[in-house]
Amino acid sequence: MARVSVEYADNVARVTLTRGDKMNALDDDMVQSIIAAGQEVGASDARAVVLSGEGKGFCAGLDLSSFAKMGQSFSTDWLMTRSHEDANAMQEIAMVWRRVPVPVIAALHGAVYGGGLQLALGADIRIAAPETKLSVMEMKWGLVPDLGGMALLPKLVRSDVLRLMTYTADVVGAEQAERWGLITEISDDPLARAQALASDIAGRSPSAIRAAKRLIDYAETHDRADVLLQESTESVGLIGKPDQMEVIAAQMQGRKTNFG
Repeated sequence: MARVSVEYADNVARVTLTRGDKMNALDDDMVQSIIAAGQEVGASDARAVVLSGEGKGFCAGLDLSSFAKMGQSFSTDWLMTRSHEDANAMQEIAMVWRRVPVPVIAALHGAVYGGGLQLALGADIRIAAPETKLSVMEMKWGLVPDLGGMALLPKLVRSDVLRLMTYTADVVGAEQAERWGLITEISDDPLARAQALASDIAGRSPSAIRAAKRLIDYAETHDRADVLLQESTESVGLIGKPDQMEVIAAQMQGRKTNFG
């Protein structure tokens, strides 16, 4: 049975985890399917992506059978192998969404635990239902976050919050998660909100949106002088080009943009 579905409509890619009967838990097939979906939409003409999970929760983390497999394995070489640029396969379920060149919006509900939370952290924006529960769950199993969480969490939450969540594996609700910066906003219908936001983004200059994502990623990892130069570089690539001229024309004529 397919673990992930990918659909396209109106320049938006909708990626859905489809293992709802298992709370979209991460087994080997799910991991590979998530990565494949990210690579597919990243190579597509989609201008925004909505990432969600079917059933009662977004993703409850690693499948318990995966823990059993780890316990039986005598080799950890696969963890050290950089199979996807700077990441291993498990880390890539989060990092692949950062590599997607357009905005990714995660619609969260129910359980968002462990690997499921780290998967969600790969998105640019996270919209959560009021009843959503989130946890850096790895300490419950005697582990540390190792699916990209430590590359992403320090950019979102204070150090004390990161330490509290990592040391205790406590589950937090949506309101607390929003205060801490784990999620962007709370919505009674996160999927509808994510789709509306994706549609809005898809209607804006495709080249400017891609440049904005590149620039934000760059700004988060470089010093001020480099960021200032990168701002100028990205602007040079946009000013006077067809997408920008269409934006100006649409504004002047009071109509919707048409980027073809």
